[in-house]
Amino acid sequence: MVERKTLGVGLIGAGFIGHFHVRSWQGVRDADIVAVSSLMLKTASELAQYAEETGVGNALTAYDDVAALVRDPRVDAVWVLTPNDSRLDVVRTICEEVTSGRSAVTSIAIEKPLGRTLAEAREVLDLVEKAGLLHGYLENQVYAPGITRAREVIWSRGAALAGSPYLARCAEEHSGPHATWFWNGPSEGGGVLNDMMCHSVEAGRFLLTPPGQDPSTWLKPVSVTATIASLKWGRGRYARKLRETYPGVVDYTKQPSEDYASATYVFENGDGEPVVVEATTSWSFVGAGLRLSFELLGPEYSMSSNTLDTESTIFLSRELQQAQGEDMLEKQNAEQGLMPLVADESATYGYAAEDAALARHFLRGEQPLESLTNGLQVVELLMAAYLSAQSGKTVTWPVDLERFVPDVAQGTWNPRA
Repeated sequence: MVERKTLGVGLIGAGFIGHFHVRSWQGVRDADIVAVSSLMLKTASELAQYAEETGVGNALTAYDDVAALVRDPRVDAVWVLTPNDSRLDVVRTICEEVTSGRSAVTSIAIEKPLGRTLAEAREVLDLVEKAGLLHGYLENQVYAPGITRAREVIWSRGAALAGSPYLARCAEEHSGPHATWFWNGPSEGGGVLNDMMCHSVEAGRFLLTPPGQDPSTWLKPVSVTATIASLKWGRGRYARKLRETYPGVVDYTKQPSEDYASATYVFENGDGEPVVVEATTSWSFVGAGLRLSFELLGPEYSMSSNTLDTESTIFLSRELQQAQGEDMLEKQNAEQGLMPLVADESATYGYAAEDAALARHFLRGEQPLESLTNGLQVVELLMAAYLSAQSGKTVTWPVDLERFVPDVAQGTWNPRA
């Protein structure tokens, strides 16, 4: 009998997204989480214990030092899940340990976005490539079962007969992030556009690209027209609420980040046809909770998906006093009334399939299709959208964005001034 091999994975970062990945790991057969690191050892230990309790960890070791984690001989691959403003330094440390021979890590997966600017994202990719690492871009939505299956059917039964699709609409909306650093423009690299349009634009590119092909080669960017706004959190009442809820957050009446962003991207596809991605994102959506919606339109067909159209719903009357929580839905805004119930968010949103696919590729020594090259191109698309929104003009390619830093990321944007 051949001994079954598994990939040893180290998680770097133990916050909200780290817990999501641990939950998703129950659907991963080819890898075990063997180490966790965080700036605070207590936080790393807590996530390591959670992984053990969930049954996805294997004698986990907790670290408060990235270099120590990647030197651990059990760690074959790392998942980088740290905040945006620390990500470049973390990748530098990993790659230095690998190139020096002190680490035997062979693969790296990095959460979105790849950088706060195009220059940061390009340096991340350059470091990883020079270190000779296999790399994957952690964009969960392109692994979401409802999207991947619909795309497969659309392209095989619709596009094969009527021609390629021409319009993708993708939106991600909720009431705002979980931690202070997301809200501060310089540490996030902007606002909701940088935080969430990275999902929507890549999901749109994915839907418009034939299965088995890379959006990076199938779609050529032509132009983008974008709008950003501070709709809710820049109002006095809600700016005060932010400061009370998240110590250290900037004053949103003076230094807001955008809580709404919309962009229309025009591409030329591999058939030489014009195609469009409409991306909308919001931190000012008040509803049951996180809403992900997708549409794909072609000459004789269409598809749609909405994560709030759930298989199950729950009703709790006003007589039942409820504590706040997110046990039914991420970014849940209410605990009473008729509520959608997402049975397994890590599966529905694509995290389980994402982690399983990357673990499988890395174990086999294969380069995943959804790579850091895609992540770099997404950052370029986001920076072009910021430039369009700031200038009030359509931005066309080619465009030089290497030194561009959005006003929001500099802390100088205030539409109410």
